[in-house]
Amino acid sequence: MLYREAGQFKSSYAADQAIFPIAQDRWAVWAFLAVAFLVVPFFVNDYWTNAILLPLLIYGMAALGLNILVGYCGQISLGTGGFMAVGAYASYKLMTSFPELNMIVVVLLSGGITAAVGVMFGLPSLRIKGFYLAVATLAAQFFLVWLFNKVGWFYNYSATGQINAPDRFLFGFQLTGASAQPWVKYLFCLTLLTVFALIAKNLVRGRIGRNWMAIRDMDIAAELIGVRPLMTKLSAFAVSSFYIGMAGSLLFAVYLGAVEVGESFGINVSFLVLFMVIIGGLGSIVGSFMGAAFLVLMPILLKNFMVDGLGLMPVTAKHVEILLMGLLIIFFLIVEPHGLARLWQITKEKLRMWPFPY
Repeated sequence: MLYREAGQFKSSYAADQAIFPIAQDRWAVWAFLAVAFLVVPFFVNDYWTNAILLPLLIYGMAALGLNILVGYCGQISLGTGGFMAVGAYASYKLMTSFPELNMIVVVLLSGGITAAVGVMFGLPSLRIKGFYLAVATLAAQFFLVWLFNKVGWFYNYSATGQINAPDRFLFGFQLTGASAQPWVKYLFCLTLLTVFALIAKNLVRGRIGRNWMAIRDMDIAAELIGVRPLMTKLSAFAVSSFYIGMAGSLLFAVYLGAVEVGESFGINVSFLVLFMVIIGGLGSIVGSFMGAAFLVLMPILLKNFMVDGLGLMPVTAKHVEILLMGLLIIFFLIVEPHGLARLWQITKEKLRMWPFPY
């Protein structure tokens, strides 16, 4: 009886079309955001920030971007790691070439540059689809990693080929560099993720999102009813790459501080983000965050349990962790192919019907 919309009357179209039409959902979201913004910053330390919170927020942003392309528009991509590298190297060049630029502007410009690159590599989607498009985006992944490795201009001709984030301040607080406070980095990433998650939610509920889903469900029928495949597919690549580029910028500048493209943005990153989307749920904003939380938190829990609880050697625990993560992914895909978001949706439907038979 606690989760039901009975008695919640809508007096306007805006109220009826709200993102969270049920009051309990709105209260839960506001309470979650209040805790995340007003409580967590007072308790975070270096371990919680660097091992859990920042990877969760940054990979949540990347999974959200990839879900727009794969889940909502149906265009498979295996080049996420390469596009994150574009965002990282774009932010590096902006930070070193224009030291006076605000970090918010740097992250947004890095996303914009990545969006342009994503549109360029999205052009093959106009002629090919499915497995062939996956191969094309995989080629983009390898090409971008090769480009950033071989062209010295991108890493300012450093002898090591590594890029390092200069110290930058935001509103008087150090945001990048070794002396940056954990809560500053956490709040910066959390604010960006919250704002752009809201933007993504409104995008997929509007005309642009309906066009994406029409192309995903049946592109020929969508074209017959007036949806333009050219603009629709390229807009999906642009928006998706924008989010992924911002994630790459945050991963480099705020989280790691120093990266080498082959190690930090290899093909394993592309598969990791794709698994987040699949496990969380294709075509679901909340599913992107659920998948990111699963693949960020579960390895940490398994490692702590095996090393501290069972007394295994760290090397052995790492091998067992990889094996168990693979088995868990297969298990979840068999139990619920539509991801964790579908399980959450079923739970909410049962709560709305309780205590009556479902």
